[in-house]
This record gives sequence, C-alpha cells and structure tokens, in this order.
Amino acid sequence: MRLTEIIATPFDRRSALKGGGVAVAVSLLGAGTARAESDVFRHGVASGDPLPGGVLIWTRVTPSEEATPGSGAGAPTSVRWEVASDAGFGSIAASGNHTASAESDHTIKVDVTGLAPAREYFYRFTALGQTSPVGRTRTAPAASAAPDRLRLGVVSCANWEAGYFGAYRHLAAREDLDAIVHLGDYIYEYPRGEYGGRNGSVRPHDPAHEIVSLADYRIRHAQYKTDPDLLSLHARVPFICTWDDHESADNAWSGGAENHQPAIEGDWQARREAALQAYLEWMPVRTGGDRRLYRRLRFGTLAELSMLDLRSYRSQQAKSGPGWRVVDSPDRTIAGKDQLDWVTAGVTSAPVSWKLIGNPVMIAPLVFPPLEPATTAALTELIGIPESGIPANLDQWDGYTADRQQLLRAITDNRIADVVFLTGDIHTSWAADIPVDAANYPAGQTAGVEFVVPSVSSQSMGDMTKTPPRTASVVAETALVGVNRHLHYAELDSHGYGVLHVDADQAQMDWFYLTDVSDPKTGVRHGISFGVRRGGRIEPRSNPMV
Repeated sequence: MRLTEIIATPFDRRSALKGGGVAVAVSLLGAGTARAESDVFRHGVASGDPLPGGVLIWTRVTPSEEATPGSGAGAPTSVRWEVASDAGFGSIAASGNHTASAESDHTIKVDVTGLAPAREYFYRFTALGQTSPVGRTRTAPAASAAPDRLRLGVVSCANWEAGYFGAYRHLAAREDLDAIVHLGDYIYEYPRGEYGGRNGSVRPHDPAHEIVSLADYRIRHAQYKTDPDLLSLHARVPFICTWDDHESADNAWSGGAENHQPAIEGDWQARREAALQAYLEWMPVRTGGDRRLYRRLRFGTLAELSMLDLRSYRSQQAKSGPGWRVVDSPDRTIAGKDQLDWVTAGVTSAPVSWKLIGNPVMIAPLVFPPLEPATTAALTELIGIPESGIPANLDQWDGYTADRQQLLRAITDNRIADVVFLTGDIHTSWAADIPVDAANYPAGQTAGVEFVVPSVSSQSMGDMTKTPPRTASVVAETALVGVNRHLHYAELDSHGYGVLHVDADQAQMDWFYLTDVSDPKTGVRHGISFGVRRGGRIEPRSNPMV
C-alpha cells in the first residue's frame, strides 16, 4: 500500500511513455565492494533462503546484445556454477552446470545442497568465457544447534524513483548479518514520474509506462538489479524475501488491485501471473511446485522465521464509512484459510526460543479509538463502527480482524511466548506490543511484539507533506501513540532500515535512519532501539547491539 491512502485520495495512474534501461554489475573483493563491467553478468549475483545443508544461488546472463531482459531473445546458454569454502575457490564444496534460456528470461536459480551448517561460502558463475562477480553467503545452523545469536537486516519499500538505496549500502558495510529479511515492495509498478519522493523523481523508471505484461515486469526487476548498492548487498548476504503489493499492483488482493483497471490493463489474473513469474525468476526465493511464497526457515533452536504472503489470498479491502463493520466479518480473510492454519500451527508448535514472523503489513491495531467491547457494544451497533475501533488503514490487519483474532487467540490460548512480528509496508517506524483487545491494554493479554521498519526510499509522511523533518509529524506521532496505548514508538519522517538481534535472552530491534535518500552517498545514524526479554513486553534500549 501507499502511505498516501491514509491521508489523501489516490490519484489517477495512467501513462503511455516508453523507455529503456542501463546495466551495472558489482564484484565482491574481500571485505569491500567495487563496480565491475561484465557483458554477460550485468545484473550481479544473489543468494537466498539459507538452510542448514544448502542455499539458493542466483544470477542472470546476457548471451548477446539483443538478449535484454524481457526481450524473449537470446540463445540457450550453458552456465557453470561453483560454491567454495574459501574466496579463492581452492576448496570447491559443490558445482554443476545449468542452462539459461529465454523461457526464464536467462535467469538461473540453483538450490545448492550438501553444504555444512552455519558455514560461510563463496559462489560464482561462468558463461561465454566470462566469470561473474563473486558472492558470499552463509548456511543456517543445524536444527539441533543452539547458536549464540541471530542478526538480521530488515528492509522494505524501495522505490527507484523516490531515492537512492543508501540503506542497502550501509547494510552491506556490516560484517555481522546472517541474512536480510525483505518484507516486500522490492520494486514499484508505477509509470515514470508518477510516484517520486520529497524531491520528485530522482531517477526514471524503465519501462516508462506502468508495468503490466511479463516483459514489463522483467524489465523493471532488471533495472532494480542494476543499482550498485542493492547489487553489493545481494553479493554479500543471503536474502529472505516475500512480496507485498507493488511487485504486482498497489493494494493488490486475490481478485484485483486498486491500481488495476480491467478495461485498460486487461485481466487481473493474467497480470498477477506475469508479476509472479517475473518475481520468481528474478528473486532468490525457494518455492515448491505450487509456487507458494509463504514458507518457514529455522535457525537452530534459537529462532524460526515464518514468511507470510498477505496479497495472494486476501479478500478485497473494505471501504471506509458506513461499511466499516465489515472488517469484523469472519467471511473475510487477509491470509487465506490454508496460510492462516499453516502459520498458526507453526507458531504454536515451533521447538525454538523465538517465533519470528515476516509480516508484510502492520498487525498491531492502529485505530481511533480502541473500544472496550463489553461496555460499548450498544454504541458500536448504533453508529456502525467496528468493535475494535475505527481503523486508520483498512489494507492492514485492521481491515481483517477475524483473521487477526484467530492468530492472536491461538498464541495466547496455547501460552506461546516470544513471538516477534517483523513488518514493513507503511513507510514509517513503529514499535508495539500486540494486544488481544487493544482497549484493555496494558492489563489484558498480549500475543507478542511488532517492530515496523521504515521505507528504504518510498515516500514517508514528511515527504508527502513536504514539512521539515521532526516538525508536523511529531504532532501526529504523539496523537497516535496517545490513543493507541500499546504503541511505544512511532516515527513518520525517516527512511532507513532495521537490524534485529536475537539471542537466548532477548530480541532487540535497532532502527537506523538515512540523512537524505536523494543523495547517493547519504550518511546514516542510529535512530532508536527497543527490545523484549523472554516472556516480556517491549522496553526501550539505550544503544544498538554491536
């Protein structure tokens, strides 16, 4: 979703321009990174979804000048891949051959197996006499292992036109990350010039028109993978990704999207299928034959991460106004029955200390105000608002309260502790306890905590209003936290990323904020930290984890 939808009316999204693209590759050189030209490997390398015995590795080859992304051109090309335990490739742990063809847009993904748990590995590809940049990755701990800690970079909402990807550059400079969790909006579907940042469009999208076809989505994915900061991060750390709406269209649901007009853009299912195919081709994600994006990864006995897909199965978003009460309907879903049963069963049975949930949209209530149902039933019936209060954003779990209650009740009824939701989407930063009944907080039960990270570059509230940072937004933050007592923190201005630290005793999120996303060399500062002890609730922390 777009933050615009909370405070402004969506605008028309039409354009008929066309455009081309550029290509850059990044090479991993010891502890640093550098740009490198490669005719064959123009879109770098990536790894993802680490397991104790393996990891997925990715690249894209350009066999000829006409074989550009989305073109459907180019001959099948044999690609050699190697994984080694040392950067010099003196000790090869696994290797093989793969054919890249136009059928998969000349992308290849190899699910490498037979590796050792909790080990650093290096990988590379060779084709047409050229060798790719070298990537570095890491396998997960063995299921029975008890690692000292887990440290994850957490990001979402990277809009090419709104700014540069400095968040990725600063994450790539760290040496302590086990993986990057990307919570969605890895790309944006808008036409050129339609959805920029505070300073307008910093750099133009390709293609220039709104992306709709398979070729369009392939071209847009390819453009994002020419960003040097994104390439650098992909080459250094494995990613664990899910999608949100902008990988297909704004406010997507199972049967359509706000940013999709069938009379203009054709059948929604055809567009969604094109978006999914391009996503699976260009992203280092592991899926089965059903191409299901929700999946689970374990990090020994310390943590399990359940990644959700909250776009593919959801009911259409409710409309504000007299129909608000529909948000409480048990007939509406955000996750779909199968996925909701899957995540509920996983969280309530995971044999780990910390249950982490990669959650594309905010689950903590954000309402005006939360109403205590035992004493306000007559009022809610009379004025026709949900028992949980008037939601600020119906695209979030607030628009699907039956699903939320089913999940939260399962957690509390089974006495499950230490659940942490990691969330993106809303382009702002939040820290919250998750109450079963918001109006009863803090006396009532809580089902975990939520850490919401800001956007990498997409418009924040401060960008939209063009007010100086930490001025008008502070008033809104104070009001939101005051009404929603379970919210411990809201920051509506800054762009950046989070770093989640988990150990046997605690989980802590550190927020880092960029100086200026319109500056490709932007600096970064520590913003704030919040933590939670085993069995506890959110509490502020003075310093980031080191």
